[in-house]
Amino acid sequence: MTPDPDKGQVMITRFECPHWRAMLTILFLHRRIKRQVAQRATGYLGATTLRSWRTRTVLSVSLWRDLDSVYSMGEVPRHIHAARLPHRLGINTRAGVFCYAGDWRQVMFGADEPKPSPLEEQPDETAER
Repeated sequence: MTPDPDKGQVMITRFECPHWRAMLTILFLHRRIKRQVAQRATGYLGATTLRSWRTRTVLSVSLWRDLDSVYSMGEVPRHIHAARLPHRLGINTRAGVFCYAGDWRQVMFGADEPKPSPLEEQPDETAER
């Protein structure tokens, strides 16, 4: 199965915070930035944050229509400004982009007839009945 960048992307950023105040800052910024991303970034479908207070770790997970959409984060002023902050707070960050690899039945079991990406709009089959 060959990954297809035009059928969906998941961006995951990990923030390893040295103390809970830095973690709260990251959580606050994500909440604030998320609104502007939804307004300005093209192909943005949604995001969530996962947090572990015990390890002071935040995972930011965002879903994008295609790889080109991910680049539209460069059009979001709050994100550009906030991207410089983790280093100053002593937060270690890592990020990765995960590409659509195919219908789960095909990927896991080698099914012959894959269904389209769940991010592709399909005609409502029930409307035709």
